[in-house]
Amino acid sequence: MASGSPPIRLGLKENWRQFSLLVLVNAFVGGMVGIERTVVPLIGAEEFHIESSAVILSFIISFGVVKACANLVSGQLADTWGRKRVLVLGWLMGLPVPFMIIYAPSWNWVIAANILLGLSQGFAWSMTVIMKIDLVGPKGRGLAVGLNEFAGYFAVGATAFITGYLASRYGLRPVPIYVGVFYAIVGLALSILVVRDTRHHVALEARGVAPEEAPLSFREVFMLTSFRNRNLFAASQAGLFNNLNDGMSWGIMPLFFAGFGLSVERTGILRAVHPMVWGVGQIFTGMLSDRWGRKGLIVAGMWVQAGGLLLTAMTRTFEWWLLASILLGLGTAMVYPSLIAAVSDASHPTWRARSLSVYRFWRDLGYAIGALAAGLIADRFGFGAAIMTVAVFSFLSGTIVALFMRENR
Repeated sequence: MASGSPPIRLGLKENWRQFSLLVLVNAFVGGMVGIERTVVPLIGAEEFHIESSAVILSFIISFGVVKACANLVSGQLADTWGRKRVLVLGWLMGLPVPFMIIYAPSWNWVIAANILLGLSQGFAWSMTVIMKIDLVGPKGRGLAVGLNEFAGYFAVGATAFITGYLASRYGLRPVPIYVGVFYAIVGLALSILVVRDTRHHVALEARGVAPEEAPLSFREVFMLTSFRNRNLFAASQAGLFNNLNDGMSWGIMPLFFAGFGLSVERTGILRAVHPMVWGVGQIFTGMLSDRWGRKGLIVAGMWVQAGGLLLTAMTRTFEWWLLASILLGLGTAMVYPSLIAAVSDASHPTWRARSLSVYRFWRDLGYAIGALAAGLIADRFGFGAAIMTVAVFSFLSGTIVALFMRENR
């Protein structure tokens, strides 16, 4: 720490300026995904005339695999390079994405854009989470994660609505994608000019915690987070199935709604409600997880998501689909901050960033698995069957958490 710098302290109140800045930056990170939620599946079907659901969903598969791998290395890079450098790297990778979608002459360009988007999200979103947890310390993790994910997913939903509205007025390209150009430029500028690194906060927290008997290697952290620790295993599989839901929802639902004649504008509303409820709800569920514990919210959230998916598949009107989207967002809000906080609870500060990166690897691999499985099922049995299958997986995942996870206060 440089001479004359203010003392390093942990807590949301003590670090509210940097915390608020990171909330804003993550809103721009989330908005980059939001530009695709309504428009891109329809570009594949209507502009490039792709009939196979599995082929249309290939852009989500590429996004999910690459983001998962970026998550896996982001924690290690954060510990060696510093959080800020990895955040800036994420934005540099995201900068070309909207331009590639605007000028794409073929679907392969969209897939390539989503490879860059996956790298960008894996680095940038991971850093905003890790840096907020660094700043607040152990007492307010649930609230910190809830505020971070609120900003990101509210921006996803708001952008999905805005792009759906613009697409209904001006067409699928290029006007709706200009929103992403704004997000990328401003997010990169803020990250370079104003954001500060948080590694000194990690060092301060580690001094107040019993040291590890021996430093853990990345392989040991990977195995511990994936299989060996029952709380970390339960959280990792729940994260995977949560994003399996979202991968399916992202690619299948716009096509499902369009198949029943729903307009692009109304589809945009439905695609916005899910992440907006998810985003706003996390302000409260993150705070509640600090008070009530993580397990109950995770189990109930996975089951509520299953109910929302079943309602979507079994109904045929906008009003029922709207209710189902609200349930899906509410269930995800209960799960998302509670899972990240549960992983942080079970991890030592010296390897917490790596453990979170492993958890986020499994979680975001769910995008690819969900999109691939849903696309294959939809091609064979229809969109409704794909949605119902994913609902069953969600219910089973919540049951695994109920059986394996122990509350860690």
